[in-house]
Amino acid sequence: MKVTVNISLKEGVLDPQGRAVEKSLSTIGFTEASNVRIGKQITLDVEAEDAARAHQRVARMCEQILANTVIEDYEITVEDEQ
Repeated sequence: MKVTVNISLKEGVLDPQGRAVEKSLSTIGFTEASNVRIGKQITLDVEAEDAARAHQRVARMCEQILANTVIEDYEITVEDEQ
């Protein structure tokens, strides 16, 4: 099953990379962009009996290695291949 994990900084955690991108956008004329936050996306192929099991396994991966759960949130999307 194809699984996508979107990881973002938790609310209230400073995002210096996002601030730098926001400033750069403004500098080149894109002043309408604000509150820029930078995250990451991870895609995986997971062998599992069903979507629920794939979600459960990837959640454990996130908790143990893919995300820093102290400062990051994650969202998992499983594409059920049927």
